[in-house]
Amino acid sequence: MFKKVLICNRGEIALRVIRSCRDMGIKTVQVYSKGDADSRPVQVADEAILIGPAPAARSYLHIPSIVHACLMTGAEAVHPGYGFLSQDTYFAEICKDSGITFIGPSPKTMEMMGDKSTARKLMGDAGLPVPGGTEKPLVNYEEARQQAERVGYPIILKASAGGGGRGMQVVFRPADLEEALESVKATAQAVFKDNRVYLEKFIRQARHVADDAGRAGDRASAGAPPRIQRA
Repeated sequence: MFKKVLICNRGEIALRVIRSCRDMGIKTVQVYSKGDADSRPVQVADEAILIGPAPAARSYLHIPSIVHACLMTGAEAVHPGYGFLSQDTYFAEICKDSGITFIGPSPKTMEMMGDKSTARKLMGDAGLPVPGGTEKPLVNYEEARQQAERVGYPIILKASAGGGGRGMQVVFRPADLEEALESVKATAQAVFKDNRVYLEKFIRQARHVADDAGRAGDRASAGAPPRIQRA
């Protein structure tokens, strides 16, 4: 069990981590930018440390500042929340090399799951159900057209390196496919520096497993079945 955890995120996700740590008797360190100096996480954490100016690139994404904050405060582990550094394999490796536990997937797992088309193949190979689609990124529009016809409309185009809901577009009819493909590729390149795109069947009214408080894991560990909610 950790005695102190540093949280390198902000807002609601930081508050959730702080509350969970408090329930477990773990001290928390909240890092913050100048723009978040008066935020609720800063007020309720056991410790708070300024790591940079308001732009995320110079604070919440600035790895040297976060690692230094861990070492300076004696935090044994770092919780990245979601977004920001939560899928950064370099950050996870730096934490490991610095003797800090990264609370999240291993760098190897992040590498495998970070590429969404590769993740689809891994899940399929493991025998898990996945929507119909492509296992490899699309080469060009003609391939996208053929694959979309095979899968059947509506389909959804996704950035292979995407995350956080960026780089996705639903296509309901063939006439919109070419423009949508170019749009998703442009977004993927601008946001993730990787324009690879794949497609899969769009599932209407998709659902995910969670309870009302987003604590499906707590319910499962207590023997209660998770609630099913619409995504």
